[in-house]
Amino acid sequence: MPTFDLIGHDIYARGVSHVRVGKGTPMSLQNGPRAEFRDDSRDDSTTNQPKPAEGDRRLDDFLCFAIYSANLAYGRAYKPGLDELGLTYPQWIAIVALWEQDDQTVSELGDKMFLESNTLTPILKKLEAAGYLRRQRDPADERQVRVSLTDAGRRLREKGMHMNLVKSSGLQPDEFARLQKSVVKLRDNLIKAMEEE
Repeated sequence: MPTFDLIGHDIYARGVSHVRVGKGTPMSLQNGPRAEFRDDSRDDSTTNQPKPAEGDRRLDDFLCFAIYSANLAYGRAYKPGLDELGLTYPQWIAIVALWEQDDQTVSELGDKMFLESNTLTPILKKLEAAGYLRRQRDPADERQVRVSLTDAGRRLREKGMHMNLVKSSGLQPDEFARLQKSVVKLRDNLIKAMEEE
């Protein structure tokens, strides 16, 4: 069984790290995507140096760190838009997931968001208190709680539809789509490998 270098950190639920992940002004809802991130992680003067041996890999050679730091960059770029909506990132993706498929159980929604119920429930309670969704027991199974968007929740999703970082990524739309699919494949393969251990 292969081993993987994994770094796990819930940056959106616990706040964005102070690690410097890019320069430029992040996007806002009014002005659209404006951030321009530059990769300063490598000094161009080192590009011709021999690749280090497997045991001497630098931090820049870790795929897990590239994804982790890109995640931090996304957090910074999304924050102004999310602040205008009054949401955290987990709250926003809950709204999006329910907009795509309404009236889900908490467990179904948790599977889509990769969150345990004890992490997801406080998020849903805050959204319910804000009037964006409703939770109710499933009449067919009282053990299940079903979640659906209110009209206010749907309007919030519409308001946030223009939060798009494709331009800020510096990638062409087709490159962006391929990268997204590759990251999803990587995620799914890692989950499968851990489940098979």
